[in-house]
Amino acid sequence: MRTRTASPLVVLTLVALTLSGCTAGSDADDEPTRRAATAPPTPTDLADGEVVPTGAVTDVATGLDAPWSVVLTDDGTPLVSLRDSGDVLELGDDGTPRTVGSIDGISHGGEGGLLGLALHDDALYVYSTADDGNRVQRYPLTGSAGSFALGDPTTVIDELPANTFHDGGRIAFGPDDMLYVTVGDAGNRSEAQDRSSLAGKILRLTPTGDVPDDNPFDGSPVWSYGHRNVQGLGWASDGTMFASEFGEDTWDELNVIEPGKDYGWPEVEGAGGTSQGFVDPVRQWSTDAASPSGLAVVDDTVFIANLRGEVLRSVPAADPSDSREWFSGEYGRLRTVLAGPDGTLWFVTNNTDGRGTPGAGDDRILSVGLTG
Repeated sequence: MRTRTASPLVVLTLVALTLSGCTAGSDADDEPTRRAATAPPTPTDLADGEVVPTGAVTDVATGLDAPWSVVLTDDGTPLVSLRDSGDVLELGDDGTPRTVGSIDGISHGGEGGLLGLALHDDALYVYSTADDGNRVQRYPLTGSAGSFALGDPTTVIDELPANTFHDGGRIAFGPDDMLYVTVGDAGNRSEAQDRSSLAGKILRLTPTGDVPDDNPFDGSPVWSYGHRNVQGLGWASDGTMFASEFGEDTWDELNVIEPGKDYGWPEVEGAGGTSQGFVDPVRQWSTDAASPSGLAVVDDTVFIANLRGEVLRSVPAADPSDSREWFSGEYGRLRTVLAGPDGTLWFVTNNTDGRGTPGAGDDRILSVGLTG
């Protein structure tokens, strides 16, 4: 094949264009374009109880600063935690944010800050990082849509292991009305195997912070151990508990959680630990394709929001060896996912947390319909 040599005039023009692209105005060109995606056609091979996104994706809210968790009140009002500012927001019908309250004593740094939220009996439970470690607090939630406010906090559990990374942070109430709390290994790898340490664990507590009598280890809040950094929790209709977990260099995991079981970290990452007495994941992905954070189980479909992989995944609870991918690369990093109102699925982007590349309108809460 013949190669054509550019003329001096063309070379000078190309150089000028290149230099002009390096000016301050080039930031706009580098900003990702977030287009309004539409879910592909509904697959014809859906499993029993499986639901999938369908139709156009719409904005619930835009312009949020490092959102981490979203919960819906009984009247459907979204409450949002902002990791870095420590603010809890409520969103109006048009997505306009209003500050419900600010969590005091937050020590923000790295992955720490204001993280998970959960609602229970007119109270908002909050997981956050303080100077003396991670903690869960209970705030009375007063008022109604447009006037919600936080009362004085009560500590549920505190002095949990904390670091600038691997802070866990997801909290959720299970079908047994107990509070489940994920705690990362906080960089202390070996402590994930030490049942006397709360690092690298999933905890189970009563709503007031007591240890339930039927926990697997007498007097201990530990429900399962051998975890690196769990940030997603959910339950299928039959009570099966799922958790999404960050791996290190090889495998990220989706696990079925059973009381008292050891999930292998740091002795094993991904599958292959059953001969050593560890529980293998039911699904795994390479770490560069996943980084699974929030998780929601909707109509027996497990949805997982992925950060580094920039994709929403769905896994049938009845056959977790299978999975589907949605909106790959469309919206950047995805932090969490939840069941929205009226048969919708909501998912939350996380491009303003210092690790992503924000586009116009980031960060967002997005909504898409579900069909099955």
